[in-house]
Amino acid sequence: MPLLQGETPDFSASKSMEYRMEKLFPVYAMGLSKANVGGDVSLEILDSIVGDPIWDAVREEAKLEAEKEPILSSFLYASILSHDCLEQALAFVLANRLHNPTLLATQLMDIIGKVILNDRDIQRAIRLDMQAFKDRDPSCLSHCSVLLYLKGYHSLQSYRVAHALWNHGRKELALALQSRISEVFGVDIHPAAQIGEEILLDHATGVVIGETAVVGNRVSLMQGVTLGGSGKEIGDRHPKVAQGALIGASATILGNIKIGEGAMIAAGSLVLKDVPPHSMVAGIPARLIGHVHEQDPSLTMKHDATKDYFEHAMDGQSTGAMDATRNDKET
Repeated sequence: MPLLQGETPDFSASKSMEYRMEKLFPVYAMGLSKANVGGDVSLEILDSIVGDPIWDAVREEAKLEAEKEPILSSFLYASILSHDCLEQALAFVLANRLHNPTLLATQLMDIIGKVILNDRDIQRAIRLDMQAFKDRDPSCLSHCSVLLYLKGYHSLQSYRVAHALWNHGRKELALALQSRISEVFGVDIHPAAQIGEEILLDHATGVVIGETAVVGNRVSLMQGVTLGGSGKEIGDRHPKVAQGALIGASATILGNIKIGEGAMIAAGSLVLKDVPPHSMVAGIPARLIGHVHEQDPSLTMKHDATKDYFEHAMDGQSTGAMDATRNDKET
């Protein structure tokens, strides 16, 4: 029977239903107990979550989906409707995605839940990221679908947990989590990397972000993006991407270089030098082909450079090739 707003299903009357829920979901379906979230601070944060429009939207959408697709009602109840807040639901979803035979879902849910419920920055980021996915991905149906199905969101929030563990000195656990994120989602983000909020990892497959990389707020990265080093040097060796930048699919950015605020990197580009703010670069190696008029191209998600831009770029490449040929003949 579909759930109505405000109703809580009574599983105590049906032991068989409770058994099926336990079989279907590796983590206990009734959610993360307040007794297990760790310390008075967690309880204070949990109890203070009121007027949360993102969580309200997720729950309402889940109720509607349960009515439309009864076959998903148990899944939606276990993943969303049984939980008190977005933090608990996210911990449940991530734990069920990342667990393996030796890294149990119950253990992961406790770890992830404690980290998120004790970190207000993560609590803010998971909501801003969710809204970014909903606003910028035209294929995204709802906030609920971001939480349940989008591996870009899952990998990003799993990274945030690993980053917090890394900063608290639990580096081995952070690296273990990074390994599982890479295996499950095909996204490799070092837990020491610094990533802002309102981030979109669209499709996400093949994204690689190195140890000393920095990604500012409101950045959008498409699938296959690499923010990598340029050699075996140690220390600060990865790109710094300023806020509002848009990085196209399969773009490769190498070395300790700066991608300016509001810049756009065209798909497939190889970037080896600094990119000025609000500029557009393309090619291998990337070169300036124009300027971006939007304050934050990451928000508009307009990847298409105009015909004039590409004609200008081709003319520049042809001129450069001719000059090089002329110089070779003269020497």
